[in-house]
Amino acid sequence: MEENEVLCAASAYDKKFYLNEAFDGLPQSVKDELKIMCVLFTEDVGGILTVEFDADGTLFLRTEADEGDLLYDEIGAALKVKRLQTEKKDTFLALEMYYRVFCLGEEPDTQ
Repeated sequence: MEENEVLCAASAYDKKFYLNEAFDGLPQSVKDELKIMCVLFTEDVGGILTVEFDADGTLFLRTEADEGDLLYDEIGAALKVKRLQTEKKDTFLALEMYYRVFCLGEEPDTQ
C-alpha cells in the first residue's frame, strides 16, 4: 500500500503548523491560505488536520484526535471538512494540478 503524501498539517495539541518542504515552490499566498485554513480549523474543533495527496494526486482532508480528547468535536470536524471542500474547491483543484504536474510528472491539462 502506498502512503499518502502530506501537504500540510496543523495540531491543536502543540499549536504548530507544518508545511512539507517538497511544496516550498508553491506561491506564498497559497502557503498562507493553507496555514490560515489549517490553524483556524484546529482552533475551532481541536485535534489534528492533515491535508494529503493520495497516489493519484487527489487532495483530501483528514482529521483526527488523541484518544481521550473530550474537547474534540468529531461532528463539527466532519461538517467543517465538507464546508472547506466547498469553499476551497478552486484552491484544492489547483493544488491537485500542481501535484500531478510537478510531483507525479504528468502533462498539464490544457482544456
